[in-house]
Amino acid sequence: MKNIVIVGSSRGIGKELVQLLANDNNVLALSRNLAPLKDFKKNSNVIIEKFDVSNDALTPLLQKHFKSVDIIVNNAGLLINKPLLELSDKDIELSYQTNVFGLIKACQSVVPFMLKKGGHIINIGSMGGFQGSVKFPGLSVYSSSKAAVASFTECLAEELRDTNIKANCLALGAAQTEMLNEAFPDYKAPVSAYEMAKFIADFSLNAHQWINGKVIPVSLSTP
Repeated sequence: MKNIVIVGSSRGIGKELVQLLANDNNVLALSRNLAPLKDFKKNSNVIIEKFDVSNDALTPLLQKHFKSVDIIVNNAGLLINKPLLELSDKDIELSYQTNVFGLIKACQSVVPFMLKKGGHIINIGSMGGFQGSVKFPGLSVYSSSKAAVASFTECLAEELRDTNIKANCLALGAAQTEMLNEAFPDYKAPVSAYEMAKFIADFSLNAHQWINGKVIPVSLSTP
């Protein structure tokens, strides 16, 4: 059984990932909102902890539950759909705290737990942050933050090249999640949260054998 950390697990893709990966692995499910995760309390493979990626330290939780970590999926994200001139300082700061700074700190925390056995870091990006993809108004902060995640992942893999730790970024296209529905209420995505989570689960378990330091578009549409 692998030790897996999922950051951002209370809904959408993250919650589906917990369900899929906890069948045969130990999963530390982290979220600001624990109520949606109450059903997982019946599963002895799932550990639930309250965690705000924009504010909390991950290392103490890792020390509490695992001696080593095999996989981390940095799935927490904040999508604000507003024109540039309507964005407040709080909108900008919280977007980057959640999508970039918190993710970087989570990677800093988990790497020491992977050094002995190796591991796979999966950072969840977006087609909105994928160079050359179609861009949409209202997503300047979200898309630019995801572009930062993509570049960070490439740099992280290079820093870790002498270890057995692999890092990849999945630039996801539109999936039907609560976050998408809140930002674009009338849009219907071509992929369900479960379908996207199924791909990510398989990728997290297997792809590091062949892929490292890559930003991979995962999309039926653009974005």
